[in-house]
Amino acid sequence: QVQLVESGGGLVQAGGSLRLSCAASGSIFSINAMGWYRQAPGKQRELVAAITSGGSTNYADSVKGRFTISRDNAKNTVWLQMNSLKPEDTAVYYCNADGYQYSSGSIRGGPYNTWGQGTQVTVSS
Repeated sequence: QVQLVESGGGLVQAGGSLRLSCAASGSIFSINAMGWYRQAPGKQRELVAAITSGGSTNYADSVKGRFTISRDNAKNTVWLQMNSLKPEDTAVYYCNADGYQYSSGSIRGGPYNTWGQGTQVTVSS
């Protein structure tokens, strides 16, 4: 099993910054993409940013130029630096990762797609 633990959410005024962290642990053979999603009350969960193991990134149009995603493959950790925050960024932010688990011994097992528990980000106007 693979687990994701997020941290770094909180309350910030508009224009401020927050940095979210997500660390993966468990039976990890490989991690392909890691990403951040968010879900505001009454809305569907949406992709905020994603990054591949090779460092290619993808951002939602609404956060381009304000948010930066990065990862450390050796530490199985991904970060989301959020600058110039707006009230509309208020949501629960979820970390996501996909890849392959270990099977018995050091053999590659089946795929996984795992979510973190979520961390609240609230931006006041």
